[in-house]
Amino acid sequence: MVISLTYAKNLLGFLLILSISLADAQPAKKFKTKYDRDDLDLVPAAPDYSQMQYWIAHPDTEDMADMVPGKGELKESQATAEVDVFFIYPTIYTKRQDKEHPWFADVNDEKLNKEIANSTIKNQASVFNGSGKIYSPLYRQAHIGVYYIDNLPLKVEALDFAYQDVKKAFQYYLENWNNGRPIIIASHSQGTNHAVNLLRDFFENRPLMDQLVAAYIVGMPLDKGTFSYIPICEDSDDTGCWLTWNTYAKGYYPKDHDFWYADALNVNPLTWTTDTAYVSADNNKGGVLRNFKKIRPGISDAQNADGMLWIDKLNFFWSFLINWDRYHIVDYNLFYINIRENVEERVKSYEAEKD
Repeated sequence: MVISLTYAKNLLGFLLILSISLADAQPAKKFKTKYDRDDLDLVPAAPDYSQMQYWIAHPDTEDMADMVPGKGELKESQATAEVDVFFIYPTIYTKRQDKEHPWFADVNDEKLNKEIANSTIKNQASVFNGSGKIYSPLYRQAHIGVYYIDNLPLKVEALDFAYQDVKKAFQYYLENWNNGRPIIIASHSQGTNHAVNLLRDFFENRPLMDQLVAAYIVGMPLDKGTFSYIPICEDSDDTGCWLTWNTYAKGYYPKDHDFWYADALNVNPLTWTTDTAYVSADNNKGGVLRNFKKIRPGISDAQNADGMLWIDKLNFFWSFLINWDRYHIVDYNLFYINIRENVEERVKSYEAEKD
């Protein structure tokens, strides 16, 4: 496998982000990092995407992507939506490693699938249900422990294995459900690594590019070399473009910041621009936290700074107890309503352009 410099850099940045997320969530956890090459061959059974059980979210099933926060002011509109959303979730396989296949998640693991549904699908994928039909495949995601080994080619090979499931799921979706409809690609963290490959393989300089509304590929540092033909979104109604952000505390610089973030691009989810203007919390229309039903307007400010998205502090009762440097796990949560409204705006803009 030939590894491009941009791919390798994006992958390394992705590994850093995953390490950060793990440190926040489980600081004392130890994972197996000494792997033989043969361990890559210890894989669980492949998903069959013709079977609905291998879609953690699908417009024809009741699932956590149907959830809406608040007290009825928001509506889930998948039944009538004219746009599709293909959502690739982040790493949830972070706990005990299965001895029979330590590197990859088992798509038949009911406990893990419940975790996926109740975390990323509810808190991230659901943001798109006001404007699109949500398709999210289960895939044999790489375990978090993979990202602690020192062998970059093995890491690339492991991630490529996981990506092949995502690619097959997308191909099945295109052949059976898309029917020429506009598409939003959405992802977080490990999912963004796969989303980048998906956009390169299916959209860049290909006919499907005409169906791309936008790509919300959040949670890893991406630079202008990520794509050759897909531009970054510069305004709230731009289409056929990609956007990302990585949320940190104001003034915080991750280790080796200059390598990971010096060239990283960010779109501020409170203004949908790439400039570095400070945007107050008054512009934040609402985030959601552990109590998913409660919408919290003004929960945070935001500012693009040095390749990151900085927030000064969180604004809610007891927020003074939170003193994080890294807000990776809530990249979507903090800007939930702003994202939801922006998706609607981009869809309308796309439809107007095609009329």
